[in-house]
Amino acid sequence: MQNQVVSREEWLEARRALLLKEKEATHLRDKVNAERMALPWVKVDKDYVFDTPTGRKSLSDMFDGRSQLLVYHFMLGPEWKAGCPGCSFLSDHVDGTLPHLNNHDVTWVAVSRAALERIEAYKKRMGWKFPWASSFGSDFNYDYHVSFTPEDLARDKVVYNFTAIEPANANDELPGMSAFYKNEKGEVFHTYSSYARGLEEMVGTLMILDRAPKGRNEEGTMDFIKRHDEYAPAQQASSHCH
Repeated sequence: MQNQVVSREEWLEARRALLLKEKEATHLRDKVNAERMALPWVKVDKDYVFDTPTGRKSLSDMFDGRSQLLVYHFMLGPEWKAGCPGCSFLSDHVDGTLPHLNNHDVTWVAVSRAALERIEAYKKRMGWKFPWASSFGSDFNYDYHVSFTPEDLARDKVVYNFTAIEPANANDELPGMSAFYKNEKGEVFHTYSSYARGLEEMVGTLMILDRAPKGRNEEGTMDFIKRHDEYAPAQQASSHCH
């Protein structure tokens, strides 16, 4: 279906009207960002231990010498053969940001409940470089409401995205991102978490598609996404630059 075709003058009028709304959205985003930074914090007193390629590490160790830590809750359960396609899509955007994040006193790490060897194998398949740790045997994923036990899923409701939802709408693993701060005393604080579509702004491809003529061209949320090594060759764009 093709949009209405109009004169350049009519297009400019419509575009300027949309620009006003885009500016409103930008200003609202600025306000939301300010309120996000003003959120109160919760001190993390529980000891969490993770398996990493360089040995067992505490949550404090995961900061890697920096004061800020972003943990991406990557959907890869102990019995899963491959990582979630949506989480993989988001993670395709991470490696290029690492030098900038690290220089800005921020450490990024993915965490999954799968065993480290399974994580390492999938990470190698995808060609990623970002840090990725296993929380297997830890309460971490459960405490941050991204993993659910069979007992959880047997209940009437489970909590995800700060809301009680039907278990039928939840897998044993769901995506999210949590932020932490460590002060000079070494105390760790949970400052923020986001789930579901709250993660979309971290996916640059979606933001680019929103500006393309057909947008995301989806029937369900991100139903067009595959792991980057699973697209048919005909779907991959060829370059005409020489």
